[in-house]
Amino acid sequence: MEFLEHLLLVVHILGFSALLGGLLVQARSPEKSVNALMRDGIGTAFVAGLLMVGVIEADDGEINNTKIAVKGVIALVILVLTMANLRKPRISQGLWALLLLLTVANICIAVLWETSGT
Repeated sequence: MEFLEHLLLVVHILGFSALLGGLLVQARSPEKSVNALMRDGIGTAFVAGLLMVGVIEADDGEINNTKIAVKGVIALVILVLTMANLRKPRISQGLWALLLLLTVANICIAVLWETSGT
């Protein structure tokens, strides 16, 4: 189970990396939009995160439910905003900045929230 947990963690990190890359590639562009990297990245990260928590719970691992809830809500907001604006030709600078802020916040929570467990 430990191997599966680590594999899901790698997939989760790659998903957030794709999301962040999809946002940052547009930093200098005056017109922003939801691109395939953002869509696929947050979808992958969200599903991998859920599966990772399930695997840890099934293995009787220690989970910080508060941290997971905060990360889950932020990821869900990113997912909803991304999917709601997927077909629009462009998004506002404010929405792009919000998506970037939420993405970086979720990464910071994952790394900086000092607790035992996940």
